[in-house]
Amino acid sequence: MPNPLLSILVVDDAKFSSVMIGRALSKAGYQDIRFASSAADALMQHAQRPAHVLLADWLMPEMDGLELTGQIRQRDALSGHYSYVILLTGRDSENALGQAFDHGVDDFISKSAMNEQLLPRIFAADRLCGSLQRLKQENHQLAENVATLEQHSLQDPLTGLGNGRYLQQRMAASLRQMENRGSALYYLQIGLAEADALRERYGETVFAEILCAVAIRLQQLVRPLDVVCRISESQFGLLALVNDAKGCSPSSFKRLHEGLNLRALKTSEGFVSIKAGISLVSLDSEALPIAPETVIERAAALLPSAYSTGRIVPLRLKQPA
Repeated sequence: MPNPLLSILVVDDAKFSSVMIGRALSKAGYQDIRFASSAADALMQHAQRPAHVLLADWLMPEMDGLELTGQIRQRDALSGHYSYVILLTGRDSENALGQAFDHGVDDFISKSAMNEQLLPRIFAADRLCGSLQRLKQENHQLAENVATLEQHSLQDPLTGLGNGRYLQQRMAASLRQMENRGSALYYLQIGLAEADALRERYGETVFAEILCAVAIRLQQLVRPLDVVCRISESQFGLLALVNDAKGCSPSSFKRLHEGLNLRALKTSEGFVSIKAGISLVSLDSEALPIAPETVIERAAALLPSAYSTGRIVPLRLKQPA
């Protein structure tokens, strides 16, 4: 059943389109629907009261849907709120969709298939928003409890991120949710290709600063509710639930790859450049059952190729034979 109190903000400079969307959402049972005729109007309304779902046209004058998404993501990062962004678009090329995912867009609705796609996409966003709120509460609870954990700590003491044990717990929970809800999952494993050389050149203290800087950079480059962990001496993991694994391509994470490899990290010895390899494993409910350890192992096996090619190496897990 739809959540009638789900807050939806429709952003479209075409009044007729907004009316049609509002009518369909109201008929489906949603009651908290607001309308904005421009991106500036949407930002003003969002500042007054954040929306759970932002449904915006990609092409708008003055500020388009991608720029609006970037502004919303900045505000979400400061407030702790997460707005699920869906763009209305006539574009369907891989480059265009990859560009949009890179800017933080969550989903798309094709204008040519609006009648067929609108409600299913909103229902999916509705379900995911509920899950995101629960995850947000779990993250808050973890932050409160992690200081008291000792031998079985879920926190990496150097970076403050979750550790490998925490990653496995979250992945196990995500896999259970996939089985129940029919969503999808992506997992990125990020490794420092020249970790030993960096430690030898700069020493343990500066190497620790590099690891902390990588942790901060990762948190800046991902969505607020994505799970970022340090899982070994020089490797990190990134886990997230999405609606559809088909959208998880290397191009979707171009900004992440460039943010680590093309932007130097600040340390007490000055700016240090690193070489980071990234592997990408995606799967949906068709790949179940599968153990968290298997997903992580498959991602780790791809890292040598990521180091040698300098590219994100993907793997889509299929249904077990």
